[in-house]
Amino acid sequence: MNSLLRNLCVGGLLSCFAVAAEAPIQGVLIDKKCSYKAETRIVPGPRLEGGMVVAYAHSRECALMSACQKSGYGVFTYDNKFLAFDEAGNQKALALLKATKKEDDLRVEVTGQVDAKDNIVKVASIKFL
Repeated sequence: MNSLLRNLCVGGLLSCFAVAAEAPIQGVLIDKKCSYKAETRIVPGPRLEGGMVVAYAHSRECALMSACQKSGYGVFTYDNKFLAFDEAGNQKALALLKATKKEDDLRVEVTGQVDAKDNIVKVASIKFL
């Protein structure tokens, strides 16, 4: 009975982690090259620059530039973090950008597993909001 209870607890705990890892991530689709512009920083004055306002203003045209494509893509989250995509995610993001007529407002919802250590998302799906 103890081993059955232990297996149920461990199985339940593992399924909780699996669900949390696959939770949707919302933010703005942006390339790595331009993501540094969205990082919040203090500049002389002192004032803050960057953040979601900068990420939200990022355009499809910029994201499709050769250097930006080569750098890869990711999502800039509403808590001001950039999560890079794995190679398959980069391909999905590029296909999404090429298929849309949107020029801006690149808000997306991404599902996949996040490697918290490296801030990389193994993308299962990505869609515009």
